[in-house]
Amino acid sequence: MKYRFSPDQSEVALSGQLTFPDHANFRTVADLLLKSPGQPLVIDLSELEFIDSAGLGMLLIVRTEAERVERSVRLRAPRGQVKRIFDLSKFENLFGIDE
Repeated sequence: MKYRFSPDQSEVALSGQLTFPDHANFRTVADLLLKSPGQPLVIDLSELEFIDSAGLGMLLIVRTEAERVERSVRLRAPRGQVKRIFDLSKFENLFGIDE
């Protein structure tokens, strides 16, 4: 997994794959996202090519932690396999998803 933050660190763009070995790296990303005060968190997935069940779990952890501090999480532009997995797992019921 590769990532890059927006200047105000309320948005992160992920690329490559989000799988179990990325857990520690993703945890760092999530911690930085949650430090940006008050704004909704946006995770841009337009360049993410693959996600597995561990990756789905990581997104759910971010959602849970954001809710604890009264913040929302939006997922942006899932494509290909990522979108298919979201459709199968009904992620639109858990996250705001911007196509």
